[in-house]
Amino acid sequence: MDSKTLAQYLEATDGISKPWLLVQLRLKKLEERRDTISSTAYAEELADIHQDLMNLGEWWRGIEDQVF
Repeated sequence: MDSKTLAQYLEATDGISKPWLLVQLRLKKLEERRDTISSTAYAEELADIHQDLMNLGEWWRGIEDQVF
C-alpha cells in the first residue's frame, strides 16, 4: 500500500483522529522518499517520527475498546 492509498483509507475510516495511524502514514511517506534524501536526513526524520510515537505514551489505557 502506498502513502496515497493509506491516506485515503485513513480519511475514509476516521483514522485521522488516531495519532498512531498518522505515525504510520509518516513512516510510509518517509519510506517512499528514502532514495531521494541523504542517509543523515533519513535518520533525522526517522528519529523525529519515533519521538512523536513515544510522546503518545499510554493515553489509551482504560479506553482500549473505544480507540482500537
